[in-house]
Amino acid sequence: VIDLPPGTADAPLTVMQSFPVSGVIIVFTPQDLVEMIVKKAVNMAQKMDKRVLGVVENMSYLYVPEIDKKIELFGKSRGEEMAKTARAPLLGQLPIDPELAKLCDAGDIERYSSEIVNNLGEAISQAISLS
Repeated sequence: VIDLPPGTADAPLTVMQSFPVSGVIIVFTPQDLVEMIVKKAVNMAQKMDKRVLGVVENMSYLYVPEIDKKIELFGKSRGEEMAKTARAPLLGQLPIDPELAKLCDAGDIERYSSEIVNNLGEAISQAISLS
């Protein structure tokens, strides 16, 4: 697993040319500029014959349990649209979770537990096993 910066700069291009990449998972946030950059990255991967295994929308929303509402801080979700562009499944939509941020800051990320993250892990495992 190689985590790369978004886009089509030297780092992603070099990795795709230098390593036997068996598949790509696209991770993005629902913002106009990010969408444009990620579409270019998807296009680059496809031109290099690298299979896009799936799409993950990060920071998709903030859930406020006190009012039982999802707030799309960065605008309307683009997960389905990006999955269609990538010709790959939407593996998950991750919310902004203050509890995760708190655990990361404390160095205790391994204590984080979330059904959404567990489901995403299963979806990624399945996408990888199908590649």
